[in-house]
Amino acid sequence: MFSSVAHLARANPFNAPHLQLVYDGLAGPCSSPAGPPGPPRRSRNLAAAAVEEYSCEYGSMKFYALCGLGGILSCGLTHTAVVPLDLVKCRMQVDPQKYKGIFNGFSITLKEDGVRGLAKGWAPTFIGYSMQGLCKFGFYEIFKVVYSNMLGEENTYLWRTSLYLAASASAEFFADIALAPKMYKEEGLNAFYKGVAPLWMRQIPYTMMKFACFERTVEALYKFVVPKPRSECSKGEQLVVTFVAGYIAGVFCAIVSHPADSVVSVLNKEKGSTASQVLQRLGFKGVWKGLFARIIMIGTLTALQWFIYDSVKVYFRLPRPPPPEMPESLKKKLGLTQ
Repeated sequence: MFSSVAHLARANPFNAPHLQLVYDGLAGPCSSPAGPPGPPRRSRNLAAAAVEEYSCEYGSMKFYALCGLGGILSCGLTHTAVVPLDLVKCRMQVDPQKYKGIFNGFSITLKEDGVRGLAKGWAPTFIGYSMQGLCKFGFYEIFKVVYSNMLGEENTYLWRTSLYLAASASAEFFADIALAPKMYKEEGLNAFYKGVAPLWMRQIPYTMMKFACFERTVEALYKFVVPKPRSECSKGEQLVVTFVAGYIAGVFCAIVSHPADSVVSVLNKEKGSTASQVLQRLGFKGVWKGLFARIIMIGTLTALQWFIYDSVKVYFRLPRPPPPEMPESLKKKLGLTQ
């Protein structure tokens, strides 16, 4: 058990290329396997997919369109489902003297507004996050292929964590702009410029952690926890791995993005304040109010989003590349092949 935990710790999502080779047991040309060589493992190419097995080719327009649909469903449905928890969490951040905890917040909201009060804002939430999900997941797949092609196969493998971070940050930049038409219509151009910067401050680090941590956690789970290769797992078993990896990523997402989320919550209530003013007033302790509620919400939310997104891929028979493996060309350079 403890050896598995140690392996997972070494397989953290921020390994540099050299450290990653050490972690893979491939530190240099002098490395040699401890036992007899096992069966050859298939090299993974990000752009490769067996066309006959899938409904479309990896990286095709149909592939990106269906990934966008998966993003709409995963983000729109999940964010709408947690509207009551998000409502209470925001009220705890904005008025901590009145709403002293999760259960206390729910109790006060039910007394003052009734059950319907917990569903306030569900319609704009569904529309806004559906558009955001379309861009978040759709553009992530696009940027991942674009940046991979720029890096080449070997550097894509060595710098895959940086690839995930760059692709997700690029996607989230446009995903947050997808909310602009609604903000512009309701409060004008100034509201957009006032609101989008704090939104980027919260959402871009959140999304970078969401995608990079998820991708590397999936890789670690299949390498150290799941007792058989992904190719031998059923679709249901693969989706369980997706859910677990999504929840782990969600916990880190909540912690990374919480201070900015606290600032955005106050800005939404106080129309005349700026992000720096709110941050100064809240202080270090104030920006961490409601973190426990956010961890529960974001952990569950992220796990469900990845589960729904991957389920859409399975339903439409989209290419789902396996965890990355070292390219044969890089193995030859390192003297790892005969």
